[in-house]
Parts: sequence; structure tokens; C-alpha cells
Amino acid sequence: MLLRKLSGVFSIALVIGAATVAMAGVPDLQLSTASTAAPVGSTPVLYNLPNQLGSPFNQARAAGGAVVDATITLTVLDGGGVPVINFSASDMWLEKEVVANTGNFVACTGGTTANANTNNLGVTTWAAALRAGGWSTSKTLVVINGSPLTSNTGLVLRHNSADLNGDGVANLADIPLFANDFYGAYAFRSDLQYDGVVNLADIPKLASGNGAACQ
Repeated sequence: MLLRKLSGVFSIALVIGAATVAMAGVPDLQLSTASTAAPVGSTPVLYNLPNQLGSPFNQARAAGGAVVDATITLTVLDGGGVPVINFSASDMWLEKEVVANTGNFVACTGGTTANANTNNLGVTTWAAALRAGGWSTSKTLVVINGSPLTSNTGLVLRHNSADLNGDGVANLADIPLFANDFYGAYAFRSDLQYDGVVNLADIPKLASGNGAACQ
């Protein structure tokens, strides 16, 4: 009887040990966290181009056109709360929250991945300009291994681009959309300066972005 009990205890210990080993080094979506450097209460907008010649995160725009730093910092922890070191940048990326009628944001292949593998604290960032187009008024999701973090519901960060139609290239096909917005009701997608109005101030960004395409 004693031998049977000891055997049972030993088996349980093995199971617990195996579970602990299994979660070590594996990112935990609830314990891992992401935040943006943008001021609390602001709604930053990042101007993107498919060729990565849009704005870096520290040149995002707040309402009224003020420049703000929207750099994203991600801390990757495993199920035991231990930092996941040297986790591949290619397995961490940004996506648009899927909400109807909030835009057509599109990323080039690998265009929204983290800037570097995680460091010895499990930390990485998004600071460099993205390779992306289209626009979005919904939240930005931080994704690890294909699944968004569950520690938050997304980051308040919007996107716009000279690639208004979100086809991965800024070209003449986007001009009619801008013209409609220029002469019509306010449309966020064409407010490239994010100053609350679609006007002549937005045209330089539209013009300079022309020809930008995913590479």
C-alpha cells in the first residue's frame, strides 16, 4: 500500500515537473505585456509607407498635429513569469484590431515585426518606421506566435498612409480617394497630417509617398 502511494506521489511530481518544463521559455500571452510611450489619453497616429519611408514611432501625431512618441515596448514572459530571452523578432508583430468599418491597414511581408529579438529582460520594441499601408482607426494588437496578447485589449494607436486604398502601393489609384475626401466630408484616411481637416497641408505627404511599394 505504501509503495502504491509513493508511486502515485512520484507520478504526480513527474507530471508537475513536465508541465513546468513545458511552459519554461514559452511566451505567456497573459503575463507578457505591451505599452506605448504616448501620453495617456492621447490618440496617436502613425504615418506609414510600404517602403518604410513613413514616420518612425517617435514621430507619431496626436490630435491637432502635435508630435508624440508612440514607441511600443513589449516584455515577453513565460508561464512562470521568467523573461523569455532572445525570442525571435520575426515571431512578434503588429496587426489591426478586426472591427468593421475601421480601415484597411495592410502590412508588407514582415513589415510590422519587432525591431529586435528580446533582450536579457525579455524586452523588445517597435520604434522604426513600419512597412505598411492603408489606414486604421481601431486599436493596434501586439501578436506573439500568431496570437494577440490577452493582457490588454490592444494599444491605442491609429494608422494612415498615402496608400489610401490599402493595396500595398501608393500610386495614382489613391488620388481619386483623396480628391473625394478633400471636397467631401471629413475622412480620417486622408488627414495625413492628422490636424483634424483634409486640406492642402496633406498633399505633400500624398505626393512624396507616391510610388512607395512593398519590397
